[in-house]
Amino acid sequence: MEGTVFTPALEKIQHVKSEQGEILTMPFLEVCKQILPVIDKFGAAMALVKTDINGNISRLESMYNSNPVKFNYLYSLVQIEVETKTAKSASSCTNGLLWLTRAMDFLVALFQNLIEHEDWTMSQACTDSYNKTLKKWHGWLASSSFTLAMKLAPDRKKFMEVVGGSGDINVDMGKFCSEFSPFLEENHKFLARCGLDDMKAS
Repeated sequence: MEGTVFTPALEKIQHVKSEQGEILTMPFLEVCKQILPVIDKFGAAMALVKTDINGNISRLESMYNSNPVKFNYLYSLVQIEVETKTAKSASSCTNGLLWLTRAMDFLVALFQNLIEHEDWTMSQACTDSYNKTLKKWHGWLASSSFTLAMKLAPDRKKFMEVVGGSGDINVDMGKFCSEFSPFLEENHKFLARCGLDDMKAS
C-alpha cells in the first residue's frame, strides 16, 4: 500500500470546504468513509463504531442524493429539518450528523492517544478516548457494550504495523487529527447554535 492507511483520507480532506469556506456534504462524508478501513483493522473491538458510522453516512448520503443541488452544503441537511421540526427525530439527518461527528471525535481522540502515549496498551487508549468523548452521551446499555468491546482491542504494535503501510504512521495520524478536528468543532458549534448538540442516545 502506498503511504499509510490515512493517505486517502488526507487527500480527500483538501476538498471538504467550498471556496466560500462552507463544509460540502459529499467531500465530508468521503473523508469519514476513508476512515472505515482504519476501523476495520481494529477487528471486533470497533464493530459497533463501524456500524454506527456506516449507518449515519448512508442516512446523510441518501438525503443528499435526493437533491444534490439543494443539499450540496452539509448544514443544509439540518436546516431543512429544523424548519420542518423533524431534527430531533431518531432517524433524522441531524441525529445522523451529530452521532457521526461524535464517533469521529472518539476516533480522533483515540489516534491522538496513540501518538501521545506510546506506553499505553490499545485497550487503555480506547477506553480513555471513549470516556472523553462518547461516554456522557451513551445510556447504560450502550456504555457497557462499548466497555466490553474495548477489551477485544488488537495488540497495539501489530495494529500500528498494519495501518502504517509504507509511510510514517505517526505523522499521518497526527496530520489527520489536526486537519480533521476543525470540521468536527464546526459541526458541534453549528448544532449547538440550533440547540441540537446535546441529544443523548436512547
